[in-house]
Amino acid sequence: MARVVVDVMLKPEILDPQGQAVQRALPRLGFDGIADVRQGKRFELEVEGPVDDAALARIHKMAETFLANTVIEDFVVKVES
Repeated sequence: MARVVVDVMLKPEILDPQGQAVQRALPRLGFDGIADVRQGKRFELEVEGPVDDAALARIHKMAETFLANTVIEDFVVKVES
């Protein structure tokens, strides 16, 4: 079985209140020097069979229609070895 990862992040122009809350909390917890934080989602998919172009196209379509809100989020599909 192969693992395919889909990383979903808010588009740069979209405000990220959760990331901002984390960024503001870090200095209070002793973690200085962090200028910005963006929060996202990571999906790890265990794929049966080979991860060929057809499988990647299906996963890309899945990410586009179900895993990400493409109006406000970008996503990246990658195969992990």
